[in-house]
Amino acid sequence: MAAPSAGSRRRADAERNIARIVSAARALLSSDPNATTDDIARFAGIGRMTLYGHFRTRADLVEAALVDALRAGDETLSSIDLTGDARQAMTRLLVSSWELVAESAALMTAADGVLPAGRLRELHAEPVRRMAELIGRGQNQGAFRTDLPTGWLVSVVHYILHGAADEVRAGRLPSQDAADVVTKSVQSLLTG
Repeated sequence: MAAPSAGSRRRADAERNIARIVSAARALLSSDPNATTDDIARFAGIGRMTLYGHFRTRADLVEAALVDALRAGDETLSSIDLTGDARQAMTRLLVSSWELVAESAALMTAADGVLPAGRLRELHAEPVRRMAELIGRGQNQGAFRTDLPTGWLVSVVHYILHGAADEVRAGRLPSQDAADVVTKSVQSLLTG
């Protein structure tokens, strides 16, 4: 068996550096949406030139962190059982979503104004699709209201989730109460 070539070792090193940078960006931007690329490079334990070798702009780095968070979130959410009664499935989805939304809300703040709105919608297509399908199924079961458009209900649910994240960050809603507050608010909205 041949030893790995210098080129394959460099690619492996580059992949490890990219993973460290993205991980550092997620961690820092989740707690401080205004973290700089210098802050992220320091946190990742790499030099600025290495960071800029992989991410030419802060926007590229913010997008990579958001994509990584959404990918990880989708892995979590796709494992949730959304079958059966739509109200119970919605509760399971909201409780599981809460922690993910809390992190991604800060990342969204970092992305706001840096990434185009169309790109943000594109990145959130899967969570929106999942929620729309569940709400539509609940409407078909007679469990959720049908007097408001599904798209509107999906948007309001996301506003509630992100609003709760803002309230927790501002210290007006205890973190341990947020999932229950979100679930009760959404269920009230959907069953109107």
